[in-house]
Amino acid sequence: MARSKQSTRPRVEQALKAYEAFEGRLMAVHAPEFTAVDLTMAQAKLLYVVTATGDLSMSEIAQRLGVTISTASGAVDHLVSIGLLNRIDDPANRRQVQVSVTPYGRQTLEAMRELNIRQLRALLDLVGDADLEVVERAIRILTDAISIAEPTTRSNS
Repeated sequence: MARSKQSTRPRVEQALKAYEAFEGRLMAVHAPEFTAVDLTMAQAKLLYVVTATGDLSMSEIAQRLGVTISTASGAVDHLVSIGLLNRIDDPANRRQVQVSVTPYGRQTLEAMRELNIRQLRALLDLVGDADLEVVERAIRILTDAISIAEPTTRSNS
């Protein structure tokens, strides 16, 4: 996977390197559990985007995923065929299609979220209390950074 532009701050690059190492180890240890969900990463991403943003047109999905409308349409068709998404044709404009998540799609995403929480809880149980304070503080700092970045990321999408 291509990484975005490097930061001019060496500490940012060090933090990313540490995160990538953590993510790699986590994936290696928990791959069997994730494969039980039976979605590719691209399909999970599509499901997540539609769930997080609500009903989207095919062109909006393509833009958010950085793919062609044809690619988005094929991916949506597959998730519709397995019951995770709905396609709703606009009666006023047959060329316009809205895509929404089904209850089964929400359940599937929730199962993935629960798996993540279960894995994180197991890891955190192995960390001492003093280090847990550091982890909690780091998570709060990142949460605050998301709030600061939100207007910027919305205007770039």
